[in-house]
Amino acid sequence: MSIDALAAARRFSVAPMLDWTTPQCRRIHRILCPQALLYSEMVTTGAIIFGDAARYLKHSGDMPCALQLGGGKADELAKASAIAQTFAYAEINLNVGCPSDRVQNNRIGACLMAEPRLVAQCLKAMQKESDVPVTVKHRLGIDEQNERQVIDFVDCLASESDCRVFIVHARKAWLQGLSPKDNRDIPPLNYELVYELKQRFPELHIVINGGINSIAEAKQHLQAVDGVMLGRAAYQEPRLLLEAAELFGCEIPIIESVLAALEVLLTKALDNRERLSDYTRHLLGLFNGQVGAKQFRRILSEEARSVEAGIEIWHKALAAVFSKKLC
Repeated sequence: MSIDALAAARRFSVAPMLDWTTPQCRRIHRILCPQALLYSEMVTTGAIIFGDAARYLKHSGDMPCALQLGGGKADELAKASAIAQTFAYAEINLNVGCPSDRVQNNRIGACLMAEPRLVAQCLKAMQKESDVPVTVKHRLGIDEQNERQVIDFVDCLASESDCRVFIVHARKAWLQGLSPKDNRDIPPLNYELVYELKQRFPELHIVINGGINSIAEAKQHLQAVDGVMLGRAAYQEPRLLLEAAELFGCEIPIIESVLAALEVLLTKALDNRERLSDYTRHLLGLFNGQVGAKQFRRILSEEARSVEAGIEIWHKALAAVFSKKLC
């Protein structure tokens, strides 16, 4: 994928989310928004180097897709990046934003913001082993840090590595006292500081993340930064992915064509002996706010979980929505 095409895709992206942005989820999101850049779940360097790399890295039907790595040792990140080379990701991203205790204990995630030069070394090591862009996702700071220190953090990484893409979650992370869930909501948002990063470093590609819940909000942010990344909102309200077409100057796809493509995807998955629920669990919010949506969710939540569930369950769920529209 060309650098220009990848930069265009970054205009709208879906955040890496543990247990949510699975390969099955990304295939669905690719149907809903052909233009977006999608991200894998975070994969640790240990899982790739010492585990079954193909299990964690194999993907199809979701390009362009970025791989997010979790790690804090330059040599291990380099090895993992080298292995990932063979799996055709469009980008490799370093997680410097996750605040969970589990990753902190392994020197992964937001705790690395305290060591910008180490992060720069990690990025350089990854770049040496990768033919695709290496990017970073980070917070505005951690714990008692002054948020404005993020300016020095970005400056350090940009000057000491060739990293040119910064995905900024517009909140600090509190490593003690707040759960990962609370860290997504309680620390206040500071969008203006992310805008200032773009003003100070116009040569860098700045993507804003955190608390963005609509395409209208995304359009506002795009007046100040290069891209927007949505997380939970895009996952829980899949129709936002349809509306994101407007960010690329495209028409919103009609639901009939989307459902036809989903039918093909689900049928192929079932033919390959995959479980229906591995896909449909990512579609529960597709008709949120519409008549029949509650029954649609119930059918998929309860009946698609059976190992015997076939395409007829999907048809039954759709009928709960569309039969009511026809009444």
